[in-house]
Amino acid sequence: MSLYENLILRIDEISIEEILGSDTVKLINQFNANISSDNMKKIILENFSPGSVLRNKTHRNILLDLLRENEVKDLLKQLGVPDSANNFENLNNQSFNKNSKNEKVLFSFLGTEIPVKEEIGELKESVNKVQSYYPLFEHQRKAIKKLENNFKEGDNRVILHMPTGSGKTRTSMNIVCSSLRQKEPAIVFWLASTEELCKQAADEFSKAWMYTGNRELEIYRFWGEYNINPEEVVDGIVIAGLPKIVSAVKKDNGIRFISSLANKAELIIMDEAHQAIAPSYEMIIEALFNIGHGKEKKLIGLSATPGRTWNDVEEDSKLADFFSRKKVTLEIDGYDNPVNYLVDQEYLANTTYKELKYFSRDDFTKELEKSENEISNNILKKLGEDLDRNYQIINAAKNLVERHQRIIIFAPSVESSDLISFVLQSLGIISYSITGKTDLADRRNQIENFLSDEESPMILVNYGVLTTGFDAPKTSAAIIARPTISLVLYSQMVGRAIRGKRAGGNKEAEIVTIIDQNLPGFKSVAEAFENWEDVWE
Repeated sequence: MSLYENLILRIDEISIEEILGSDTVKLINQFNANISSDNMKKIILENFSPGSVLRNKTHRNILLDLLRENEVKDLLKQLGVPDSANNFENLNNQSFNKNSKNEKVLFSFLGTEIPVKEEIGELKESVNKVQSYYPLFEHQRKAIKKLENNFKEGDNRVILHMPTGSGKTRTSMNIVCSSLRQKEPAIVFWLASTEELCKQAADEFSKAWMYTGNRELEIYRFWGEYNINPEEVVDGIVIAGLPKIVSAVKKDNGIRFISSLANKAELIIMDEAHQAIAPSYEMIIEALFNIGHGKEKKLIGLSATPGRTWNDVEEDSKLADFFSRKKVTLEIDGYDNPVNYLVDQEYLANTTYKELKYFSRDDFTKELEKSENEISNNILKKLGEDLDRNYQIINAAKNLVERHQRIIIFAPSVESSDLISFVLQSLGIISYSITGKTDLADRRNQIENFLSDEESPMILVNYGVLTTGFDAPKTSAAIIARPTISLVLYSQMVGRAIRGKRAGGNKEAEIVTIIDQNLPGFKSVAEAFENWEDVWE
């Protein structure tokens, strides 16, 4: 046992509350009045990395105050501070700035490693070779034929409208591979707003080209820490994060950068196409589409929800106009709504939608009136701090664990996500909290565990991370505890849990939506699929 772990075991109840948070401790005790302090300390050891504790000045001082006299003397010696009668005072006067020499000494003394920023290794090269076939379901093949007919008729801007879980990415990758086979050399652009979506696209293209390709070509990655040189982009697919392109264009020679890429584009795919008319993104797409020497370029938008809003027709019309009001929708003979067909054929799970109504002590009516496109962070923060609401979410999760192996909870805030996960752990349920603040290595390990074949039920609680680009087919239940005005966002959250058996998922699924007083809620993916039909007519 390291000295760090030993110190955690020495802390008292006040310190436990300081590290876990008083609200978390209250709820843990409310659910389990007999929980021991040792179990509380175990939760700290399992959920807080040594780096996160030791780099928090308050938490670090708690541990340093627990050092024994001989331990303080040894640490000061390693820090180069002479022994004296005031060793404890001398230690309190030491600074342990991030990445400083003193911090390195402290981490080493406590027997733990200093956090190191994850570096891109050999398996994350910006360019790699791939080669050639994977099958499509019948409804996916029909969608491709309809797209090709649109292009033959001269429609160069089209949205591919397929329900969540029906395989938009796989379907469109077949189109990408077809385009690359028809011309050599050729460049296809795949645009997405998040790194998760970019990675998902890169993985899917590698799989597709391995089976359908006719030559070796390149995957050019341009998101996160990946970079490309436009002059070296010759033959293959450029998968780019839109925020990264926007940033590159704003720099010196930005116009030259985008022009160099645009001159090579044959086909442009915009994932999550409802974002295409965001001003900065629209500028990039228009540049890629319009700059060139007489090229017959094609633009395909991908969306399960071809609208920007829930009830703003003017904004939704802008999106329809951007894609020339051309939309290829999945159509199935004998079905008014393709979602019902996908459920019948087990591409999507047979999903039960339940509403859990919660009446908050706060009245959000006036603040909600000020929200144009989404519920404010202030409202979400207040909901995340509501212990009674968190109690209801935890109870709902306990109920779902009795029937489901993999569950996702969409929390209203970072703090709420952590709190819910800690309480679930105290009840003996395997649970992880994943937010924008989660260490990357921890996030990877937790997701790998969630995706594993481990039979024990697991719950992923998250805020703002797993709505897009996260593929966990075994997930069969979700709690939507993050209210939203966006039918798009709601559909994305639901989509994480409704993959059917024929698509590697489950026969049955369950969605629990927290319906807050004076806040909106939605009912089903089928409802979302048809919401914008009148806009595209």
